[in-house]
Amino acid sequence: MAILRCNRCGHLQEQPDGQVGETFPCPSCNNPTPIYGTLFFVGKLLEKYFDVQRTITLLKTERDPAAETPAGGSVGHRPLDGIDFFNTDQLASELQHKPIQDWFEGKQIKIRANTHSVDTTGFFDEIAVSIGQNLSVLKEVLERIRWAQQKDFSSTTMSLEKKSTEDARAITAFCQQLYDYSFVSKCFHNRKENTLRLVVQTAPAIRQFFSGEWLEWHSLMACLQYAKQRGKSFSCARNLSVTLQNQEIYELDVFMLIDGKLPICIECKTGEFRQNIDKYQMLRKRLGISESNFIMCITGLSEEHAKGLSTMYGLAFTNELGLQTQLARIF
Repeated sequence: MAILRCNRCGHLQEQPDGQVGETFPCPSCNNPTPIYGTLFFVGKLLEKYFDVQRTITLLKTERDPAAETPAGGSVGHRPLDGIDFFNTDQLASELQHKPIQDWFEGKQIKIRANTHSVDTTGFFDEIAVSIGQNLSVLKEVLERIRWAQQKDFSSTTMSLEKKSTEDARAITAFCQQLYDYSFVSKCFHNRKENTLRLVVQTAPAIRQFFSGEWLEWHSLMACLQYAKQRGKSFSCARNLSVTLQNQEIYELDVFMLIDGKLPICIECKTGEFRQNIDKYQMLRKRLGISESNFIMCITGLSEEHAKGLSTMYGLAFTNELGLQTQLARIF
């Protein structure tokens, strides 16, 4: 059954499924009221419920003196040691993003944060870290999945015949991980032909992940782990929409604010990046971020190439493996 829910008086009742998307007068107050699908309505209701639960939990922790850490090693005064950054929704709240909001307001810059983009209760972060740690070996898997998704193919097949034993083992384990976490719907290992066949998923979130969003997750997790190791308090955001005073709009892939005052911005590129260098130079200056703290993370970029570009353009160029080294220079 569908659901009628009046936004004026709160009247709630079931309706036939065939009326989903239509609008009817509320039986109680006659206010024009849309008919929602049950799954859509329950999904929105659960989103609001969990948002409220997260906010309540954070507010309770804020008021708990025992949760404070004198060394500053906290997120909103919560002990970092108690948070599993690979499986938490505690970062996905307005309260966690508040210091970032205040920092930009101090510069008279408007932002819009997608709080759910730092919710790590899914498996995007785990898969992204696996990719970032071994991209040279796993790159072909990503390219084949992305190609199949772009061409609307149902599957892709990869031969392991010419791979080294170590690389074939790593690729097989990674593909099994993709299947275990439902990034692909099926994974077949034809041992006789020594091939792997992956049946791809078509969900938008999965397509975006393989189109390059994985690098954002990899960068976010690198920042979180490094801040935790150094015992720093921080706020973090992903896909942060920034509107400058001249109404120009930018999206920051990963943004972290350390101790409420030290900004780190990471722009992630898995493809062509050269045409955007001027844009990021200008943005860094407008935000008042130091050269070492505005990081351009480019997959496959050699250390020598990254060093040369950093010298030329006043931005900190690195690759997915060198990101930790660049963060070490900042902290």
